[in-house]
Amino acid sequence: MIFDLNALNHNTQVYLSFLIFENMLREKIANIVVENHILSSVFLKREVKVDCYLPVNVAIPSDMSLLLINDGQDLVKMEFEKIIDNLYEQNEITPLLCVGMHCSEDRRHEYGTAKILDYKGRGSKAALYTQFVMEELLPFISDKYMLPAFREKSFAGFSLGALSALDIVWNNPADFSKVGAFSGSFWWRDKAQEEQDFDEEKHRIMHRQVKEGPHYAWLKFFFEVGTQDETADRNNNGIIDAIDDTISLIEELRKKGYSDTDIEYLELKDGKHNVPTWARAFPDFLKWGWGK
Repeated sequence: MIFDLNALNHNTQVYLSFLIFENMLREKIANIVVENHILSSVFLKREVKVDCYLPVNVAIPSDMSLLLINDGQDLVKMEFEKIIDNLYEQNEITPLLCVGMHCSEDRRHEYGTAKILDYKGRGSKAALYTQFVMEELLPFISDKYMLPAFREKSFAGFSLGALSALDIVWNNPADFSKVGAFSGSFWWRDKAQEEQDFDEEKHRIMHRQVKEGPHYAWLKFFFEVGTQDETADRNNNGIIDAIDDTISLIEELRKKGYSDTDIEYLELKDGKHNVPTWARAFPDFLKWGWGK
């Protein structure tokens, strides 16, 4: 049936236009639904915007996995719904509920390491952010979508959000199985590099946590770095710090007992410290973690 919109009243025109637009969206994004929520966090004393990317037509909900993602506002910029919809369309990944948490203006304090501040005192709210995730966000997701348990839970992030994701997973290993770190801020240290006794083997916080922590046999790690992530070369070894810090963190994980099957390293030639690069890498991460 063909409608002549000009022959209909205004309200009917608006309604039919909405239906046409909605059907166009469904044709483009057929495999997921995006829902937006606002959580009033007691711990953070702010409202947290949360975007949920839900797969549709999941036969057995308990088979679905959960992926939390810091810097959810970057998922919006990269049109994440199209990325994951395409993977579902190609039947490349298993059902995965992705939840992106938007950051606040206080990002450098919420996204640090929870147990240790950096040398400038940043990360002062990281422990509160961990409490938000564990005690407010996860219960909200379970209640909202009536999912008392997931097949597995994982965490990912970009830059400082990647450091936060790894810090939360490493310190709550019983709750998570995988972590994805894109351009991770693994330079995070508790002593300025200008100080005479600075030693990157001792003062990089995430490296030290891994070195001093136990081996959680079930954890798996995905690291992405771009060759143009930055230009800084702190130790003058000819390798930019973003790559150097990530590779040395992987070495610490290997010393702890993790193998090639537990660690995936993706180095993107010409990759930069930006959303387009992370968008390029994200399908590889999703197929690595939940590929069929």
